This record gives sequence, C-alpha cells and structure tokens, in this order.
Amino acid sequence: MNISVVIPLLNEAESLLELSVWISRVMKEHGLSYEIIFIDDGSRDTSWEVISRLSEENPGVKGIKFRRNYGKAAALNLGFAEARGEVVITMDADLQDSPDEIPDLYRMIKEEGYDLVSGWKKKRRDPLSKTIPTRFFNWSTRRMSGIRLHDFNCGLKAYRNAVIKSIEVYGEMHRYIPVIAKWAGFIKIGEKVVHHQKRKYGKTKYGADRFLKGYLDLVTISFSSRFGKRPMHFFGLLGSLLFLAGFVIAGYLAYERIFYEGYNMTERPLFYFGLLAMILGTQLFVAGFLGELISRSSHNRDSYLVEERLNLS
Repeated sequence: MNISVVIPLLNEAESLLELSVWISRVMKEHGLSYEIIFIDDGSRDTSWEVISRLSEENPGVKGIKFRRNYGKAAALNLGFAEARGEVVITMDADLQDSPDEIPDLYRMIKEEGYDLVSGWKKKRRDPLSKTIPTRFFNWSTRRMSGIRLHDFNCGLKAYRNAVIKSIEVYGEMHRYIPVIAKWAGFIKIGEKVVHHQKRKYGKTKYGADRFLKGYLDLVTISFSSRFGKRPMHFFGLLGSLLFLAGFVIAGYLAYERIFYEGYNMTERPLFYFGLLAMILGTQLFVAGFLGELISRSSHNRDSYLVEERLNLS
C-alpha cells in the first residue's frame, strides 16, 4: 500500500464526507493505493455514525473510536500503530488542510529520500491571536531543537513508515513529532509550503492553554531525549556537585572551629547553606540512582480504551 492517511478528529461530523471524497479523488487521479484511518477522539456529535457509513461504502476507510477524549497525540499514536502504508500522511479533519498536497508530500518521501516532511502554512487563515503566539512558539522550538522548520504545529505532515513505527507520541507532543523523530535518529527532515484554507465548519478545539502545555512538553522532550535512558548523568552529576560544595563549606567551617577558639560556626548562615547543599546533593544522587533502576525495568504501555474498530484486523 502506498499511503495511509491518519486523521484525528473531535466533533467534525459536517466535514468528514467531503474530506473522504476529496482524498479518494486525489488518490485515484494519481494512481495511489491508500487507506484512510479516522480516529474519533471521543466526539459527542454524529462523527462516528458518518465514519461508519463511509467505511461501509469504501473498504479503504477505517475507523477507531475512543470511549472518551484522550487528545490529539493519543489519537495519532494509535493511528500510527495501525497504519500500513509506505508513507503516512497526517492531516486535520476540519478541511483546512488540502488533500491536493498529498501527492507532492508522497513524492518528497519516496523520491527525495526525506524521513519526514512538515507542511508550512506560509499564509495562514487564522486570527492574529493565534498567528503571533504560533510564530513565537515556532521560533523558540527551532532554537531549542536545532530543526529549521517554520511550522512545527502544522497538522499536514508526511512520514516514512519506519519513522512512525519508531516513535511514541503522548501528552501534547504531537506538535513536536519532528523533534521526537530527530532524537530517534531520523535526521532528514524537510518542509513544504502548503495551502491553508479557512475553517468551513465548526470551531477550533484548542485554547490558549495549549501554548503553556506545549512548552512544558518541549522541556520534557529535551530532557528525556538527553537523560531519559541515563538519569544518573543528570541527577547524579548535579547531586555530586552540590554535595561537594556543601562538603567544602563544612570543611572550611570545621577548620575555623578547630583553630580559632570561641568560633561558633552554627551562627554563620554559611553553615546552613553547606548543610542544605549536602542534603540536596544526597537526595539528587539517590533520585538519579532510582531513576536508573526504573528506566531499566520499565515498559511502554498504552492503555487507551477503544470502544469500536472498523475494517481493522
């Protein structure tokens, strides 16, 4: 199979038929074999009924329904697990991403050798309240990750199948998939300017809190990618330095106490700083040791409650 199109959605019943027909038309025009995997992330409208009808009319349409809302990252993670295409395309269900971009994205993966290609909404159809924070968000992500993409949060992306089978997406980390892929060893990452359309139905599902969550997840990715498999390198080193600083302070104060009669080291604030540094240093060192034990014995487990599946083995 050439392409798997993974589409997470929440309350997008009005757009699903039009989107499915549009994708199918593009695939047939270019002679590409495909599957469309809709992941219903706990919708409360008739989205699942629409997906059920589409799957009956077209065996290439598949569906997964979460019992409750888990978030876009969880939906993508499960969609990636089910995808069988050589190239996996992700896009939003609100018709703001154009399926006409799919053939070029597919070509960039197959012919130009990219591991991942991210869409760049160079001309956005969003209000300033979204575009200005997004630009700052993308700038800071570029600086921290070293990946020169203009639009990390664009839902329209293409992946080599090996990429999506090698990564795990959770929390709010769907916007950092290029960063996760890079740390997994997939370094040929490109981008393509894509057409961004105005929302035709419904309203956006994301509020201002996504930026705070996004930054916290970026810190998590940066830390775990460097120290997730070796926490002792961070906690142990920091703990050792703190303990050493506290020990030097204690040694200095003890020297003063021994050689200077009447000297009361407990009256000096430095004594308490030294004591605190040794205590914190010991705690951080133990935390690093425990982290090493946990990282060696932990297993990745996904516990999404799937209510129904359509046309999936």
